[in-house]
Amino acid sequence: MVVDDERDLCDILLFNLHAAGYQAEAVCSADEALKAVHRSESFDRGQSGFADDIVHGFDLLLLDVMMPGMSGFELAKRLKEDERTRHIPIIFLTAKDTEDDALKGFSLGADDYVTKPFSVREVMARVKAVLSRGKPVLNASTSDRDLRFEGLAVNAANKTICIDGNPIALTRTEYDLLHLLLSHRGEVFSRQQLLDRVWPQDVIVTERTVDVNIARLRKKLSRYASCLISRTGFGYCFKSEE
Repeated sequence: MVVDDERDLCDILLFNLHAAGYQAEAVCSADEALKAVHRSESFDRGQSGFADDIVHGFDLLLLDVMMPGMSGFELAKRLKEDERTRHIPIIFLTAKDTEDDALKGFSLGADDYVTKPFSVREVMARVKAVLSRGKPVLNASTSDRDLRFEGLAVNAANKTICIDGNPIALTRTEYDLLHLLLSHRGEVFSRQQLLDRVWPQDVIVTERTVDVNIARLRKKLSRYASCLISRTGFGYCFKSEE
């Protein structure tokens, strides 16, 4: 779904998305988007009475920031705080082009951040890259293992993380980072190694993206936050049992 108050831009993006074979629609405000997402998620969970293979929720939002009423940042915050919708990837398409703006977008759970004016070809490439994140990235030797560290448990089959039996909500990227570091406890990974192992090869991200995701992950791990150790000049690791 494209969310932007510039109707001409919505039309251009929809034309190109449809031409590339995607099903897409557009709305002109964050309030409309919130209603549409919640409606689609209800359908997707079978609450509409239709078969689950007929109606599906959104796989991606292309989201403007500065819109009348609710901003794109506020919409992203609401979606990421709701367990029904936090899994939906978000690409911000916005004229807010400072580094602080981009970092705020990533801190809210965005998967990518593109500043206006942009190339439609670049946006289409980023759409393809973000959607590809639904495919397995970690190799089978690590991604299919259940893991445990004291009261922290990772269930690889259903991709859930629990602390003392209580589930915590992580994005796909946060889950993959934790699983990788916990699988190799005590081993230091550089930022570039983490980018290579966790992010798809055709995703355009910087090493700063790793720092932002580690910071978000620490906030969610409560007393285990200190187990994610930063080795200055080297990278990150999950502390060894010692």
